[in-house]
Amino acid sequence: MMTRQPIVVSHFQVEPLLAARRRGDKLVLTSLDLGLSQTEVHLEADRVVFPDGQWLPWATIDEIAANGTACFLVADNTASKIQAYSEEFGRFYSLMPTATAPTVLISGILMHRIKRVDPIEDTRWKIRAIAPITDRVLDTATGLGYTAIAAAKTADQVVTIELDPTVQDLARLNPWSRDLFENPKIERLYGDAFDVIQNFPENAFARIIHDPPTFTLAGHLYSTDFYRRLYRVLKRGGRLFHYIGDPQSPSGRRTTQGVIRRLQEAGFAQVSSYLPANGVIVRK
Repeated sequence: MMTRQPIVVSHFQVEPLLAARRRGDKLVLTSLDLGLSQTEVHLEADRVVFPDGQWLPWATIDEIAANGTACFLVADNTASKIQAYSEEFGRFYSLMPTATAPTVLISGILMHRIKRVDPIEDTRWKIRAIAPITDRVLDTATGLGYTAIAAAKTADQVVTIELDPTVQDLARLNPWSRDLFENPKIERLYGDAFDVIQNFPENAFARIIHDPPTFTLAGHLYSTDFYRRLYRVLKRGGRLFHYIGDPQSPSGRRTTQGVIRRLQEAGFAQVSSYLPANGVIVRK
């Protein structure tokens, strides 16, 4: 028996409803899963009726349309922002829509590039940096799971680590993250990657994708000590991609220089910048 997927929308999905209302239409196609598919929705004088029988008043549709930074979960004929506060880490998370897949804001900081690329294209560039993706892959920071999902398309197994279970609560409501929980090739672990990585044997992974939060949120994941741990679990001949941020900005330039120096101190001899993905490629 298939589980009914939740209705999740943003201003991108309700704008066609408002346009159809202005035209006087009674039926309209829009997406109820943030753009992944199209569904027919009924328009009535005072409300919008969804295929599962749920409905929202037009006033709520107007509120969603006016909010460009939030995704909304429809449940029990109400719409609530997909957001959460982590008591353990003191961080506020929210799902933010784009024209394709949403990103997540951590205390107001974007976790994906959204200028000139969308989160999915951003992920593809990171994957291309160390292609071909084969064998066993380590993803050090799960987030919404886009990297793990993309890597699992060709890898034998993907092990992904998430620090804060609160982020996974948001991911479970994100239609674009479903494969993170449904793909048997993806193994999800919880904890600080700095510590969790110590549980893996030497030479455990052929590819590593290290896409940590910003330095201000997770400076220890940019340290020489952590890079030594990455070196230990990467196979000889294996490749690592390390996302850093815009290398053209003054802060990005300084961070990139420091990252390259510390990676070399950790034992990586071959380190090169990879501008399309705002990071560096490392080979062991």
